[in-house]
Amino acid sequence: MKEAAPLWLATPSRFAGLSLRGARIGVALLALLLLATLLALASPGAPPINHDPANRGEDQVDVVRYETIVQGVRGGGGYYPVTAQALRAGDDAMQPFLTFRLPTLAVVQAALPPAATMLLLYALVAGVMFAWYRQVRSAFATPAPVWVAMALLAGGLIAFVKADLACFHEIWAGLLIALSLAVRREGKWIEAAAIGLIAMLIRETAALYVVIMAVFAFAEGHRKEAIGWATTLGVLAVVLALHAHAVSLVVRETDPALAGWPGPLGFGFFITTMQLWTVLTLAPLWFAAPVIGLALFGWAAWKSALALRALAVFSGYAALLALFGRADTFYWGLMIAPTLLIGLAFAPDGVRDLIARAQDPRRKITVTRVVR
Repeated sequence: MKEAAPLWLATPSRFAGLSLRGARIGVALLALLLLATLLALASPGAPPINHDPANRGEDQVDVVRYETIVQGVRGGGGYYPVTAQALRAGDDAMQPFLTFRLPTLAVVQAALPPAATMLLLYALVAGVMFAWYRQVRSAFATPAPVWVAMALLAGGLIAFVKADLACFHEIWAGLLIALSLAVRREGKWIEAAAIGLIAMLIRETAALYVVIMAVFAFAEGHRKEAIGWATTLGVLAVVLALHAHAVSLVVRETDPALAGWPGPLGFGFFITTMQLWTVLTLAPLWFAAPVIGLALFGWAAWKSALALRALAVFSGYAALLALFGRADTFYWGLMIAPTLLIGLAFAPDGVRDLIARAQDPRRKITVTRVVR
């Protein structure tokens, strides 16, 4: 069967050349994915937020805690004693050492005026948008879908421009992951790896992104790049060792430890976090869930090395949330929220090609004999 001309994409989608059998398997997997997203309807969501300013301390406990820590460091306190005091005041877990965030973000924000912090955040958002514009403009044949993709990117960034979330570590780490992914090109990876290192030094869970990038570099035979990504992981390991030692100096044996793992919350929990942190929070979950599934499918449809990396990153964090997330760790979704919805712009070509290739090319001809 001859490949059909692309609808939006500049080149045929990844599914345009599938065999009949492969396309039918693809249709079945897409249907299964869309059905799986509806598991979100039975999944525990994030803690309820009533948006009453009087209850901000209850609605945004973590944010208020981080703001308190920044204020304490700005007032001359040491990061670790200030953090220990804030955690004890909230009767929060202080063991293991990872319950203490790395000091990077708090120390930088304490050294800057609040207005400068916001300018830095908005500059980072603008940098993410520009970097992704440069990536997607060549993916489409006409300007219209490029602007659709940029609008979808904006829809994934709505939580990242909120001033009251600027102390949230995942806000910065998620933006840095999005920027790192966009600036990486074959033969040009140093900037991407450096940005990935900064993301890890703000939030160590960004290490999952770096591991995925290192694996891709190794699999593609880019030895120097793989070593570069692995080196940043080595730097993180040293920093975490120093961090663990510093935490041990302020934690007491009587301080509470993190509650045990409650068990996997499943794929539906990942879907609910993606709805919460994107513009889809304005839509009912029964509608938003399959839309998120289509976004994932769209990334699979775009035939590019960047799309494969992005899809692997989304899948990695989806697995992290599904297997190890807790109801109060919904903010992990911020690590991939900025760019997920862009996949919807690639989905029309993917759906059309998958369905077209799944149809039997043999035409059934019925001969009717008319007797006069």
